[in-house]
Amino acid sequence: MKALDEIMAKLEPGNYCPLIKEDCIGLKCSWYTQMRGTNPQTGEPVDEWGCAITWMPFMTVEIAQKSNQTGAAVESFRNEVVRANQQNQELYKEALEQQIVSARVMPLNQPINILEEGKEE
Repeated sequence: MKALDEIMAKLEPGNYCPLIKEDCIGLKCSWYTQMRGTNPQTGEPVDEWGCAITWMPFMTVEIAQKSNQTGAAVESFRNEVVRANQQNQELYKEALEQQIVSARVMPLNQPINILEEGKEE
């Protein structure tokens, strides 16, 4: 049985530019840019020239990956803050039970960060 690569012809991108309705003019076009970095799908280094429009799918994948990583980092940070807050509450409860700290918990009558009229932060 023949390998899939032998059966299918290698796909090559065309050179036609739909904006000018003729072949790509390369470096004469201001959208013809150099892309350096890492391919977000394969992890391989990229250092190529091409049309900025053709780079958009790669950039979309990269942005989605970075967004997911940022969301995961924020969630991790939130979990650490919650854990630290719970530990502080437990320590405070223990201190109250041992009468190390006097209980003087009072509600705020006004919000802390209010703006007075005519003044800026």
